[in-house]
Amino acid sequence: INAKFNNKIMLKCSFIEGPILHRLKYGKGRGQNLAKAVGMKFNKNRTIIDATAGLGYDAFILASLGANVTLIERSEKIHGLLKDGISEAMLYGGEISKIVDRMNLLFGDSKDILPNISPEVVLIDTMYKDRKKSALVKNNMRLVREVVGSDPDYIDLINVALNCASKRVVIKQPRYAEPLKDIKACSHQILGKTIRYDVY
Repeated sequence: INAKFNNKIMLKCSFIEGPILHRLKYGKGRGQNLAKAVGMKFNKNRTIIDATAGLGYDAFILASLGANVTLIERSEKIHGLLKDGISEAMLYGGEISKIVDRMNLLFGDSKDILPNISPEVVLIDTMYKDRKKSALVKNNMRLVREVVGSDPDYIDLINVALNCASKRVVIKQPRYAEPLKDIKACSHQILGKTIRYDVY
């Protein structure tokens, strides 16, 4: 979530308050598009690698549905926020702590890590321009981009994932984003109102 400090918006990762709890409560469980995309619809407790962890919200939702999720983040600052958010959730206790207990956080570049961990499913959220979203989401995405910078090597990451994943690779994009260049056509797509999942 975002918090104001000295009139500046500060970036924070939290799994115990804010929009993530609304998504946890009203996200339609394994019927939601994210769960379908990674292959959890039919009672499969996937082992998933979130190769572009960001603030970890997709990973948290997947873990809440029973998946074991490894989050990989190469930005030292974002990794620190994730580490703090997970620690806070563990101390919070209850169901929240059980969820984050299924989340394993790694620091590093996914292109280097993926070949060494034999991933089953890899989720990649490319850095894309915001479309029609809430102000809060826009602020989060903008602040994350300010911290991590541009993401010019995402095509290389996708190719590494395609070579490593044993089950599937899922690319999260805006619904009307142009097809990815220099990447083979996906097997199928799952379309939401604003988000598209390209499934390989």
